Amino acid sequence: MKRFDQINMIPFIDIMLVLLAIVLTTASFVSQGLIPVNLPTAEQVSEPSKDEEPLEIAINEKNEFFLGEEKVTLEQMAEKLKVQAKPETLIVLRIDKAAVFEHFVKLIDLLKAQELNNLSIQAQQEP
Repeated sequence: MKRFDQINMIPFIDIMLVLLAIVLTTASFVSQGLIPVNLPTAEQVSEPSKDEEPLEIAINEKNEFFLGEEKVTLEQMAEKLKVQAKPETLIVLRIDKAAVFEHFVKLIDLLKAQELNNLSIQAQQEP
């Protein structure tokens, strides 16, 4: 029987490719956020640029406001945005389709008052 002096790398490469596929799959789920928001659908949906980390604001079906993953009131959000956001900061809005439209209008009014105009509204692609 012939003895091998080298390590067979093919099984190692197979395992690494499987692990890479698992990491890439789970990474796409993590980026969606932890706040459950039932987004409205749209025909034209584009991805925001990845130049800088966007600031995410969400309103869920219970009409609760979230700045990132932190639940805040509209007044608290105004104070936190003064500290965290600059006029060029990309702000991604995730609004549940069951949320009251009045809350969306109040949020937009707050952002305009602080001159935060770089907005992106997140939606789901229509099937």
